[in-house]
Amino acid sequence: MNHKEKLLKKILEKEAYLAVVGLGYVGLPLAVEMAKKGYRVLGIDIDESKVSRLLQGESYVIDVKSEDVQDMVAAERLTVSTDFAGISQADTVSICVPTPLRKTKDPDISYINASVSEIKKFLHPGMLIVLESTTYPGTTDELVKNELELLGYKAGEDLFVAFSPERVDPGNQIYQTHNTPKVMGGVTPACTELAVAVYGNVVSNIVPVSSTRSAEMVKLLENTFRSVNIALVNEMALLCDRMKIDIWEVIDAAATKPFGFMPFYPGPGIGGHCIPLDPMYLSWKAKTFDFYNRFIELASDINGNMPRFVVSKISEVLNTRKKCLNGAKILLLGMSYKKDIDDLRESPALELFYLLEETGAVIDYCDELAPSFEHERRHGEIVKALDLDADMLKSYDLVVLTTDHSYFDYTMIAANAGLILDCRNGFKKIKAEHIYKL
Repeated sequence: MNHKEKLLKKILEKEAYLAVVGLGYVGLPLAVEMAKKGYRVLGIDIDESKVSRLLQGESYVIDVKSEDVQDMVAAERLTVSTDFAGISQADTVSICVPTPLRKTKDPDISYINASVSEIKKFLHPGMLIVLESTTYPGTTDELVKNELELLGYKAGEDLFVAFSPERVDPGNQIYQTHNTPKVMGGVTPACTELAVAVYGNVVSNIVPVSSTRSAEMVKLLENTFRSVNIALVNEMALLCDRMKIDIWEVIDAAATKPFGFMPFYPGPGIGGHCIPLDPMYLSWKAKTFDFYNRFIELASDINGNMPRFVVSKISEVLNTRKKCLNGAKILLLGMSYKKDIDDLRESPALELFYLLEETGAVIDYCDELAPSFEHERRHGEIVKALDLDADMLKSYDLVVLTTDHSYFDYTMIAANAGLILDCRNGFKKIKAEHIYKL
């Protein structure tokens, strides 16, 4: 048998040893799901604290139960380590490392490069490498396939390379790793076939595409679609604010149309790893083809400026009580980038916190899911969340709902806060003169 046939046989018989590099919001759910489906899995992360917690059976990812980690580790289905040497025994490697943007808004693919450099040390014939990190079209060919082929391998014959965009929606109770359709594109048809085989035993629905570049573009299209539509509704919110129209009422009414409309909602900005970043990956790559995405960059600009609009709205609301922003005591409700999760990456609430501090306001926050964060402008000083109760609410000039967590008691908050700015429509069922909306 050739390399493809040998690997396919091991995959189908679940004798393949699978490795996952990067055990964050994407990699850990994938590794655990692979183990639950009967494979032996090696999870690798350079963060020693993550590895230590997993070895103790503790999950730090909201979508992964600690009980599942405990069961898989105890059954020796899941092994975790900071050492890449275990890849020498692996049949497949899924790369799930971060791909942030630099301050200059160009892609930081250093984590991919570092992972590929480590994999090269332990590469052997017949391996399948699947990149899942969100990035620009061409990355898999340029940074993975070409680098590995420098060792003398031929992709599609004795080495197999594919790309599959991650589609993680943290906190989603319906769609998770096992039942979210998985797009898959290989360097060659043989690469696609093998990648479809291994992921098809883990995920319920696989969607093959013709190439890695198409698969890479799928992810960028998905999140650019969301970014542009959020920007549209954010701009409509600005217009409705000027015209004294309730944007939330308008959206709810428009959403009754059974065709041709999909509701998106305004907010204090956009956050998370994907929506703020992915369109910039596409825009950056487009420039190398002398193509300028004015539409995409305009959407990014609108979304990026929403925290500043919220600051101006806060000033306007405080003025109704003849209070100025400088010296005002303001409480932010929620620090994570969206409801019911603990993820602070690119959170608009963080940006709002910093902007309000610059005005001289005194800022605190409440968030049980994100109990602390490192203040990036105070040399990493730890800022801790306060416990939410009725008495403390009365001590603030303004309470701002920045993240609409389900656990918040909105009735209690409305009854005790003297002034509220609702940026998420969390108080939609409560009509009161002291509650203002975005």
